[in-house]
Amino acid sequence: MPDSPQSRVSDQPPAQFKWLGRVAYEPTWHAMQEFSAKRDGQTRDEIWFLEHPPVFTLGMNGKPEHVLAAGNIPVINIDRGGQVTYHGPGQLVVYPLLELRRYRLGVRDLVVALENAVIATVAAWNIHAEARRDAPGVYVEHKKLASIGLRIRRGCSYHGLALNVAMDLSPFDRINPCGYEGLQVTDLSRLGVQTTPEQLVNQFAIQLHGALGMKLAIEWA
Repeated sequence: MPDSPQSRVSDQPPAQFKWLGRVAYEPTWHAMQEFSAKRDGQTRDEIWFLEHPPVFTLGMNGKPEHVLAAGNIPVINIDRGGQVTYHGPGQLVVYPLLELRRYRLGVRDLVVALENAVIATVAAWNIHAEARRDAPGVYVEHKKLASIGLRIRRGCSYHGLALNVAMDLSPFDRINPCGYEGLQVTDLSRLGVQTTPEQLVNQFAIQLHGALGMKLAIEWA
């Protein structure tokens, strides 16, 4: 029987939650790498919440042909799993920088926790969302609402989740999202929810915190 969230709680101090605002992709990626490379057993976990300017990112095994017409949007080859996705204004991006052993979490557990946090968050607006085992992420009526791509290094995670809140979705037409030709995407605004990533972040943080089974305290840095 899997551990319950309560049984995963560690003796470590609660992770720090940080709202970074809108920040450029590449320096943020390098900051995640540096944080993960330098951390040790005493390093406090962090979860970053932010937005990015327009950018396409292509995972380590990503196929360039899934980028159909990048145009003036930069394409960055990065070190997460998965294919190509788009980040842009109006999207809530969440990067969990966690030592998974502290919470007795496997990679699949972390993916499920991220998915469940999205599902629980949108349920507040009576939106039925679901995850798919064959294609990580969260979907509403077969349209992708949130994407997940992770990197695990020395048992520690970085990269993470992108939840579409109130976006210009047209850049997704320039790619095969997550490597799936014809995959449709949606966002909360098209589902009738009027909010912004910054307005949503605290509500989502509470759901993610519960899904991960962390200590009750949430500390914002």
